[in-house]
Amino acid sequence: MTSGNDMQSLAVTGVQALSPYQPGKPVDELARELGLDPKSIVKLASNENPLGPADSALAAARDALTELTRYPDGNGYYLKQSLCKRYGVKPDQITLGNGSNDVLEVITRCFVAPGDDVVYSQYAFAVYPLVTQAIGARGVSVPAVDYGHDLDAMASAVTDRTKLVFVANPNNPTGTFHGKAAIEAFLDRIPSNVLVVLDEAYCEYMEGDVTSDLPDGLDLLPRYPNLIVTRTFSKAWGLAALRVGYSICSPEITNILNRVRQPFNVDSVAMAAATAVLGDEEYLRKSCEINARGMKQLESAFAELGLDYIPSAGNFISVDVGPNASGINQSLLEQGVIVRPVGGYGMPNHLRVSIGLPDENARFIDALKVALGRAEA
Repeated sequence: MTSGNDMQSLAVTGVQALSPYQPGKPVDELARELGLDPKSIVKLASNENPLGPADSALAAARDALTELTRYPDGNGYYLKQSLCKRYGVKPDQITLGNGSNDVLEVITRCFVAPGDDVVYSQYAFAVYPLVTQAIGARGVSVPAVDYGHDLDAMASAVTDRTKLVFVANPNNPTGTFHGKAAIEAFLDRIPSNVLVVLDEAYCEYMEGDVTSDLPDGLDLLPRYPNLIVTRTFSKAWGLAALRVGYSICSPEITNILNRVRQPFNVDSVAMAAATAVLGDEEYLRKSCEINARGMKQLESAFAELGLDYIPSAGNFISVDVGPNASGINQSLLEQGVIVRPVGGYGMPNHLRVSIGLPDENARFIDALKVALGRAEA
């Protein structure tokens, strides 16, 4: 009989050394652990949209339920048509995914082989090193500057072994971003045979903001055929539970991605909801407004408490609560408030806080004051 340790040895080398991705703690799990009423718990850990789903998405999802016995449209015709209408692209530029994580993994599997290099920034999204290591490639983590991507250093890190570069803009978990000129200057330095993934999961939150120097990656595609832009419906569009993401790039790259993509990787209910909400401008406007107000609410509280934070262009903010961050996080949990420790990102003194509704933000602020007071006692 094969033992558990023997089973681990059967896995490919890259997978053997991996640790599973740790998502934000679910409400029900905390309720079970501490005997709390789930309704009393505030979750600000996973960068979810606090508004709840759009009525347009709910109605479309309900209508799609009548076809649960049928396989989904593997080509995602209607969702692709809606994306084309909104963004001025063509269907043969789009690859749909079970969340943008799925697309990121497909890209890596298609273009990176064991022994190749993949470049990404320190403090960047955890999925980049995970997918790199899983296929036996070498991850090149470039030191950050002020918690953000050092694009010059990242371009200099590209060698003949490099196949792929990940750039998160804005970045998770730090919320930092680079403007159009910086991104273009970076792309100009990348060889045409090296792919660049511009991960714009949080880009909608920049729309209409006075600081929105954030480039639209889709505008850059005609100039940079080695560029892949990835986005998601999990954040500003409020569909995290349904898992819908996509990439937009050249038809040539898309053709390759769709050879590896699972044929039914996005379900019918998810595609119906995504198609509907993509035309719901009022929902997007409310999402961005509540996020902007909540960000100011938390920034003001951190300033009052004398806490340093990283200015963020996303729907979250990382705050430095000091060397006892784990203890402060535990105190927050005991008060029924879930945020996200980011020690796994090499930021042991920080907690990442998703922007919630005004009362949820206030609840977190009050709990943080209590936790800080306990830490000082």
